[in-house]
Order: sequence, then structure tokens, then C-alpha cells
Amino acid sequence: MKVLPYFDAPISQAEFAQLIGVSEARVSQLVSDGVLIRGDSAHEWLVAYCERLRDQAAGRASGGLGGLDLVQERAALAREMREGQAIKNAVARKEFAEVGLLADVLGMASSAVVDRFDQLEGVLKKACPDLPEEAKTAVLQVIAAARNEWIRGTGRLVAESVDAMLADDEADDGAGEQAA
Repeated sequence: MKVLPYFDAPISQAEFAQLIGVSEARVSQLVSDGVLIRGDSAHEWLVAYCERLRDQAAGRASGGLGGLDLVQERAALAREMREGQAIKNAVARKEFAEVGLLADVLGMASSAVVDRFDQLEGVLKKACPDLPEEAKTAVLQVIAAARNEWIRGTGRLVAESVDAMLADDEADDGAGEQAA
């Protein structure tokens, strides 16, 4: 390719800034970023500058776009969309429910069991009026201990499950960041 003779010589930052219509500070930044190399000809600077503009327009370079990397942003959006669709599919197959919903259902089930346990003393009085007080107390203590363990156990299971899910999410996020 034939280059105009005045483009074969090195050019100052001020001259190049005037040639392409940007500030001298912007040209200085391009030199700092390694886009333009000191001592290169005006032609080489112009080619490098145009390549940078093409890369930015295609989303392959992000320096002039406020620090956004469009390729990574698109990949992150695609990942979120894929994960969202996977959750919708799991819900449709009845393989997935929100942790909050599961905790609420487990709480309601626990409450129903606890209510039944609390009715036991009245049922024992009606069904076995001659039952000695010591026997009734022993039965009620075993039931109370079982009820309390049920409540502690379900609370612990919910907490452990939530912690495990959060740890899995953090591990997935860490692996995704390393891959990117």
C-alpha cells in the first residue's frame, strides 16, 4: 500500500490529536495504554487508532466504554439467562422450590405436629381417666422432648441447607470468575 509521504514520518501527540479530532490528553492516554507507540509514523498511529475503534465497535475492546467489557457482560447475561431457564425447567418438573417456601412449608408441618402433641394431655384424660399421674407425666415428658427435638432438628436442617446452598453458589461464582 502506498503511504502519503508526510505520513511516513513520526508525528507529535498534538498533531495527531488535531488530525483525528480528539484532545491531546486522549492521545497521551492511547500512548500510555500501548495503542500508539512513540516514534511510530503518523500512518502507523492512524492504523492503530482505527483498529482500536473497530475493536471497540465490535465489542472486543472496552477501554473507552467506561470500563465495561462487552464480551464479558454478554457472557454474564447469557449465563444468567441459562441459569434462569434451568430454574424454570426444574420448577416445571416439580424438582425445585425456593428455600423460603420450603422453610415455610416445613414450619407449617412442624406447627401441625406440635399442635397435636399439645392436645395429648386432654386426650389422655378422656381416654384413660384412671391413668396414674406419674405415667401421664412420663408420657407427656417424652412427647415434649420429642416435640422440642423436632423443632430444633428442623431449624438446624433448614439452616444447614441454606448454608450449603450459599456455599455452592459462592463456589460456582468463584469458578465462573476464574473461567472468565
